[in-house]
Amino acid sequence: MKFGIDRLLADPALRSPLEGKRVALVAHPASVTEGLVHSLDALIAAGVNVTSAFGPQHGLKGDKQDNMVETADELDPVYGIPVFSLYGEVRRPTGQMMSTADVFLFDLQDLGCRIYTFVTTLLYLLEAASGTGKAVWVLDRPNPAGRPVEGTTLLPGWESFVGAGPMPMRHGMTLGEMGAWFIEHFRLDVDYRVITMEGWTPDAGPGFGWPESRIWINPSPNAASLNMARAYAGTVMIEGATVSEGRGTTRPLEVLFGAPDVDAKAVLVQMRKFAPQWMAGCAIRECWFEPTFHKHAKTLCNGLMIHAEGAFYDHHAFRPWRLQALAFKAIRTIYPDYPLWRDFPYEYVFDKLAIDVINGGPALREWVDDAAVVPADLDAVAGRDEAAWAEESKRFRLY
Repeated sequence: MKFGIDRLLADPALRSPLEGKRVALVAHPASVTEGLVHSLDALIAAGVNVTSAFGPQHGLKGDKQDNMVETADELDPVYGIPVFSLYGEVRRPTGQMMSTADVFLFDLQDLGCRIYTFVTTLLYLLEAASGTGKAVWVLDRPNPAGRPVEGTTLLPGWESFVGAGPMPMRHGMTLGEMGAWFIEHFRLDVDYRVITMEGWTPDAGPGFGWPESRIWINPSPNAASLNMARAYAGTVMIEGATVSEGRGTTRPLEVLFGAPDVDAKAVLVQMRKFAPQWMAGCAIRECWFEPTFHKHAKTLCNGLMIHAEGAFYDHHAFRPWRLQALAFKAIRTIYPDYPLWRDFPYEYVFDKLAIDVINGGPALREWVDDAAVVPADLDAVAGRDEAAWAEESKRFRLY
């Protein structure tokens, strides 16, 4: 099993088009080779003329712990090259940034979820390169959530830094595949190449997307495990709620909620009563935690933890987006007046509720808040979108 970076380093023929070119690298802490050498170090050691580097949200070093914390540009202390932040003063590469290289190598580990901002960073880079003659190469990496598709499609007018385009929450693609879709969908003119993986089998167990031969390295500070990556297409929605997603603990975004004023056992009972079919493919257990920062900091919270791992995990049955919707619905049913939805500017969107920005539209929130709906109502909306995306995205698959 080889990732794109490993194939590029191992094969001089793949690297030959880079000769005589100025090369930029878009990377983060999980941008490492199979030997755990950071891609920046490995490329320079291989003789590639790296003239600049770019860091996405959380930075090239991944040192920005909390969400929505900006990173400044800097000069690399070892190589003396500029390191530009794509989550600081700008989200889109500027003309000056683009002038520092001829070829841009994009080597980010993704989570396979629309809201995870690395996919939007790829789109913005492709748009900046379009029509300029600049080349963009994606050094492909696995989608750890695998091929399953889930969630409603982002609606027109709801585009944001967590909503790059009309795709569902869990898109089932690698970034290399997604780049090709972006180019066709947005009609971009880019010299585009994917250095594909070798031996990636997203439909095979037990990894179902994540090869057992590779260790997990956090692509962002709160993406601490494969369990989190699998659950993230659901648990990320908690960022738009007042209950805790576990930030400030050692297992963030692996819980369905945590709060000092919600009875987790009662919520679990209600979930089993309302839509037990949405709870398949994982184990759920009651837990307690006290966040050191963020929501409910230094307050004891009762919650429910997801285990989409080990013998409890069924890749084809697990549906994290529906599972999280069910947890919200159970809280709303037990506590009709609970102030569940968080009202704050989410990823620089000031005129929409965070939960709606996250979902690319109001459908999920409206379903949660409507006492008259049943699970089939949400299934009908999401199922249509999921089927359409599965068909559309299929022809872009490289594996």
